[in-house]
Amino acid sequence: MLASNILKDKGSEVFSVSPDDTLTEAAGTLCEHKVGAAVVIDPDGKPVGVFSERDLAKAIGKTGAKALGEPVSSVMSTALVTAGSAATLDQLMSLMTDKRVRHILIMDGNALVGVVSIGDVVKRKIATAEAEAESLKAYIEGA
Repeated sequence: MLASNILKDKGSEVFSVSPDDTLTEAAGTLCEHKVGAAVVIDPDGKPVGVFSERDLAKAIGKTGAKALGEPVSSVMSTALVTAGSAATLDQLMSLMTDKRVRHILIMDGNALVGVVSIGDVVKRKIATAEAEAESLKAYIEGA
């Protein structure tokens, strides 16, 4: 399975926040869309970071409630991990493990076409394993 297949199944909508949004505003975006992370998009429309629940928790843990007024740019992850839409499930898993991230931006050239999360990858990996098990079971029963 390819990243493009995952996006086709789940949808390619990307939820985003601005680097200047406050952590309160960004947390509202995560809640509204029921996601664990949002892509941080600069005024030119370019992805410049990822803001996650983990970033929010770290900020509050460090400075308390006053962190909620701080800009997303002060806590976002800026080391973007990207892959092309032809990346395989195993390549995505490997990237997530090696880079210790839970979200990979899927790019088509310079254009952001979607985001794949660790949940998306695990869901597809389980489905693949179940399909293989069923196939083997059917083969054994038919022999």
